[in-house]
Formats: sequence, structure tokens, C-alpha cells
Amino acid sequence: MSRPEYIPLSDEAARAVAGAASRHAALIEDAFNVLIETPGGGVSINGDAKSRAGAKQVVAALAAQADSGREVSEADVRVAIGAARAGTGKSPAGGLPSSRRGQVAPRTPGQVRYLDSLNTCELVFGLGPAGTGKTFLAVAHGAGLLLRGEVDRLIVSRPAVEAGERLGFLPGDMNEKVDPYMAPVWEALTDIIGAEQLRRRREKGEIEVAPIAFLRGRTLSHAFIIIDEAQNTTRLQMKMVLTRIGEGSRMAVTGDPSQIDLVNAADSGLAHAVGLLEGVQGVGVNRFSVEDVVRHPMVERIVRAYDADAAKSGRAI
Repeated sequence: MSRPEYIPLSDEAARAVAGAASRHAALIEDAFNVLIETPGGGVSINGDAKSRAGAKQVVAALAAQADSGREVSEADVRVAIGAARAGTGKSPAGGLPSSRRGQVAPRTPGQVRYLDSLNTCELVFGLGPAGTGKTFLAVAHGAGLLLRGEVDRLIVSRPAVEAGERLGFLPGDMNEKVDPYMAPVWEALTDIIGAEQLRRRREKGEIEVAPIAFLRGRTLSHAFIIIDEAQNTTRLQMKMVLTRIGEGSRMAVTGDPSQIDLVNAADSGLAHAVGLLEGVQGVGVNRFSVEDVVRHPMVERIVRAYDADAAKSGRAI
């Protein structure tokens, strides 16, 4: 190998790059065929010039994350490695706001690709099992656009399948009728922008609750629109929703095709829309797998078990 290259780091950054039992350093070594040592005050990278360049990019990304006060996990290391290999050199956060738990950032390669689509496409589909962050990241992205003034409104919608969309029979005003179905979105927004700012922006109409049925006939301009649990929209509802996009607007459509609650599962509009629109200019389709599950590890094991049973029986869940 060529002469080692030494990179000075803060103590916190050096510990983050090394990881517990040098696990993080080992991942970087395996990815770029380099040797990493931590002699104190930084890291030493030994390898050829190209390999060192990739490893240095990963070290720099992890050091910046650690120095900003954010915890560096093994998932963060893998994301940084993927970004270095792809030659993007982009910050994994992608302009996302900070939540109460720190800077929001993708934690898997699949999430990185999803955020890249949200940044570059007018219409983005996020498909996959529970716990993959598809809704949370869409909400964080939309909140970031709103806070930076890049859109005027953040509109969230989710089909109220259990109520048959006949929300008039439920007590309260429109927000009170729909909020039980929107709980995951509101929890994410509260985490990202805080309860008080969420309340103020809802009162000003900058963040809007919009049941699927209430979108009909509207043109949604200069807005970021999130359609959550989209597997429970019908084909007609999906066509109606997608054609609401107006000037200066973007849309994220999220859902799990294996969790359809409609009486007639074949009427689900999500898979139908993806089949029609995948490959169309301005449309991004991102499919998450169990490897992208970032909730409790038990969620990944549960998803794997159900997928295995579905594959064995030859039926969809």
C-alpha cells in the first residue's frame, strides 16, 4: 500500500468514525479496500489514491454529522458509503429540517434514493412496508419546503376507508372528523416543527387537512401534497387526486400495496397508477424493502415473516 494519509478530527468525530469495537471503521475498510487506524486526534487511511478518496469522503460526512451533535449509527455509515460510491458527495439530510430528536436524515440507501426523487421529481411514489420512513420523510421534506418559503401550503390527505368517506356522519368540524385518520402525519409534523407552530400554520391555512373526497374539483397550486395510505384509494380517486397538481406544486404518494383495506382489493388505485406512470417524465417511483425498516427491529422481523408466508402460499397479504 502507499503512504498513509492522516486526517485530524475532533475526539467526538474520531470515535464516531471508529464506532463501537471499530465496527464503523471495518465497514469503511471493507467498502474501499483501505486500512483505517485511529492513532489519536484523527484517523489514518492507508490505500491507493482512489480508495483513499472514497474513504475520506465517508470520514468527512460522518465527522460532520458527529460534530453537529448527531449520533452516528451503522445505518449512517452505510448511507455515507453508498453516497461516496455513487459519487454524489451530497449531504444525506438533503435540506431537511431538524426535529426534536435532531437533524432529520435518511438512514438507509433506499431512503437516500427516495429523498433524491422528492428533490428532483414533481410526482413521487413511495411504496413499501411499515417502518420504512416513507411518510415521515415526505412530511419532513414538505415541512422543509414550507419553512423555506418554496411552497405556500402543505396539504395532507389520507383515505378514511373505515368511514366510507362519509365523514359528515362523524361529530365535529372537518379537522375533527379527519384527524383520527391523519394521526401519523400530525405526529410527524409535531415532531418536526413543534405543536405551537403546527397550530398557527393550520389556522393560517398553510398546513391543511384535506380528505380525499374534499380534493375533488380543486387545483392545488404552489403546494406540496402528501397522499398517505394511498393503497386504500380507488382507481377513480387516484386519478382525481393526481390531476389536482397545479402550478408550482409537487406531490408525494405513499402506501403499502400489501395492506389494502378496500372491500375489492383489485380496485386499489396505487399499483394501477404506478403501472401506468412509471417511466413518465417527472415521475419517481421508489420501492422500499425490509432492509429499509428503521423502526424497532421487531418490525423488520414481522415483515419478513409475513412476506415469507405470502411467498409460500402464493397469495398477496
